[in-house]
Amino acid sequence: MILILAVTCAVAVGNIYFPQAVGPLVAAGLHVSPDAAASVVTATQAGYTAGMVLLVPLGDRFPHRPYLVVLLALTGLALTAAGCAPGLPALIAASTLVGLATVGAQIVGPLAAGLVAADRQGAVIGTLLSGSTGGMLLARTFSATLGEWLGWRAPYLIAAILALILATVLALAVPTTTPSSRRPYTALLAEPLRLLRTEPDLRRSCFYQAAVFAGFSAVWTCLALLLAGPAYGLGAQAVGMIALVGAATMVCTPLAGRLVDRYGPDPVNLVCLLGVLVSAAILTMGARGGTLGLVALTLGTLLLDTTMQAGMVANQVRVYALRIDARSRLNTAYMTCAYLGGSAGSWLGVRVWSQAGWWGVCVLVALLAALALARHLLAPYKSEKSPAGKRVANTDGCDHRPGAGGSDQAAYSVSVPRPRRRPTRRARGDHATGAGRAPRAR
Repeated sequence: MILILAVTCAVAVGNIYFPQAVGPLVAAGLHVSPDAAASVVTATQAGYTAGMVLLVPLGDRFPHRPYLVVLLALTGLALTAAGCAPGLPALIAASTLVGLATVGAQIVGPLAAGLVAADRQGAVIGTLLSGSTGGMLLARTFSATLGEWLGWRAPYLIAAILALILATVLALAVPTTTPSSRRPYTALLAEPLRLLRTEPDLRRSCFYQAAVFAGFSAVWTCLALLLAGPAYGLGAQAVGMIALVGAATMVCTPLAGRLVDRYGPDPVNLVCLLGVLVSAAILTMGARGGTLGLVALTLGTLLLDTTMQAGMVANQVRVYALRIDARSRLNTAYMTCAYLGGSAGSWLGVRVWSQAGWWGVCVLVALLAALALARHLLAPYKSEKSPAGKRVANTDGCDHRPGAGGSDQAAYSVSVPRPRRRPTRRARGDHATGAGRAPRAR
């Protein structure tokens, strides 16, 4: 089951990232500038952010199986529309719809976290992120190679077929689940904002990932422009080949999950933020061009991908432990902030590229990582190995904590004791009389 869910994450996430590799092909095919074609990436990520705000909270309200099937079917239709778009405005509109619907990975995460014990959540989340990473990498390589052969429309149409096939598989394979909330849709939409206000660990996790993901998106959005420029003169396939080297992150994320299970999220976050700073320094050498530049770009993007994904594992384990009855709403708050950072990073990266070139993009990555690292060093360090105590699950999805909406130290964060089995009547009789059945009280 975890393997099927990991494939779902791969398909959903791949739909967000493969437009990054075909940007130059879109520009040539639709006769627009490369900067204008890059807006397709921004539109997809903006739609994905909107989908997390509007659709992911419903993961606490609807059974997971039919909800995932509907989302994947809508994704397939939107990808078909994008592949048939006659011009850039229609492609941007369809790409926004693709991003809006392809939020299945954000439904899978809370589903999988509820299927395993708390001390295995890091490993499971790492496995799902390996699927996401595989989808991201294969999508870039696949779309760049296929686009060079058959044109930029082919990756969209093939991705549509894959989404529709996976929807059929999930309809048969995903187990039936019971929603954790009965709250109305408007209340579910407002809940992530309240959680951001009341949960400091959620806020800092959001800040870490938004900053790192902004730098990550800036690099990958501008990498195609760098490789197609005068320093290298390469096609879109070169972006796919560099992305393929990042397959090592598929091994690193399960390892990061096990480290989070053992040591907690904070040490893993610290190492990841330092790794982003190192990757920014390595990437600056990519501005030289030539073989040395390609090696620097390969190593820098590999380190950036690895640290970003490992940090994602640490942050999600911390976030899922805050409220076991509201994981989709917590995930909405967390991933919305992360992808707002990604969308801003794509937009800002193109602007910095046009003004300062590749050096400016690398400085932007370093600055964002330094801000996140400063925030992390100011956060109170937690020495316990588990990220947080287990929380009591509510059947109606309402917050029943004493003083809810106020202090974050409310009495809701308590360990759940295992209920003791009551002795049978015969057992009570044996203890009371020494043998046989206890006399019935009259």
